[in-house]
Amino acid sequence: MFHAPNAFQRPTLPPASRESEPRHHAPAATDGGPAPASGRSAQAPAAKRRDAYFDNAKFLAIVLVAVAHSWVPVMDGSRAARALYMVTYTFHMPAFILISGYFSRSFDMSPAKVKRLITGVAVPYVVFETAYSLFRRYADDPTAAISLTDPWYLTWFLAALFVWRLTTPLWRTLRHPLAVSLVIACLASLAPGIGDDLDLPRVLQFLPFFVLGLQLTPEHFQLVRRREVRMLALPLFAVAVVFAYWAAPRMELGWFLRDSAAQDMGNPWWSGVVMTLALFGCATLLTAAFLSLVPRRPMWFTVLGAGTICGYLLHGFLVKGAGYAGVFDRNEWMISPIGLVLVSVVAAAGVTLMCTPPVRRVLRCVTEPDMNWAFRRDAARL
Repeated sequence: MFHAPNAFQRPTLPPASRESEPRHHAPAATDGGPAPASGRSAQAPAAKRRDAYFDNAKFLAIVLVAVAHSWVPVMDGSRAARALYMVTYTFHMPAFILISGYFSRSFDMSPAKVKRLITGVAVPYVVFETAYSLFRRYADDPTAAISLTDPWYLTWFLAALFVWRLTTPLWRTLRHPLAVSLVIACLASLAPGIGDDLDLPRVLQFLPFFVLGLQLTPEHFQLVRRREVRMLALPLFAVAVVFAYWAAPRMELGWFLRDSAAQDMGNPWWSGVVMTLALFGCATLLTAAFLSLVPRRPMWFTVLGAGTICGYLLHGFLVKGAGYAGVFDRNEWMISPIGLVLVSVVAAAGVTLMCTPPVRRVLRCVTEPDMNWAFRRDAARL
């Protein structure tokens, strides 16, 4: 799922920050904990209460992200695994991005919000892009370079969120922002010379989901949580799995990653436009179905929704580390159905542990750093 880190950390956001909390929700607690007892002194500042629904959505989405990443090394030769991968990749990142956009609606380039963007998105990106590059260099490729303009593996999302958030005032101003963003995504899907700086193809091709999130209102989330929608969600997923099973040997997975142009995959240019629009429609439907199934009440995993930034940024070390260690190569039985289930369970358990409050506290220095020393005290007045 879910903005990262706002989407990951404060749902009242894959992945919300104080500056982007929608007024219709009860404010979110800064520590992700429950609301204070009503008997607390009136003089004390009221603690903010998190929205359990969005915390649940973020946690379930990050579990899907980790599990889908774990399938990559073991799904070769398994048509069923490839189909599940296609279905999951159709909506898990779009869901994160959509929620990120929803909680970015109030971003207006004010000093406080720019500061939060730098400390909550730019700093984690620099730290973890460097960490992943060093990890890759010492574990697999001694020649791997450290480049902050070329995101590796999963850090692209932080770079994309930084760009999307900066452009929020523009999308809030346009008359038909979603249509414009879809045109941009279509053009990116047929422009092989666009370059890989900041993973720009993904930034542009996933852009419509962020813009869609900016257009949503509380009533839209109430709508997808209606009983009628929930009853349609499971049949919709069943149809999607059946179709994906049929399409698995016929469709390239690059369409779901959205990191290449159609020509880069050996397809005609017009197929980029067709697939961009088709996948946007499918992703929107499956995201709505997913959100309709998310529990609205507090669950045992609700508290973990506040730490999904940690789960997102750390689970890559688990998945890539297992690959570098040859875990998947030495055990051919992992490509069997039992192996696929085992890998999924391990990935889900690992990312769950990474979202726990102790891990979040340890990583707060890089995911929620206090950098007052770097900013002028009179910035708001200026």
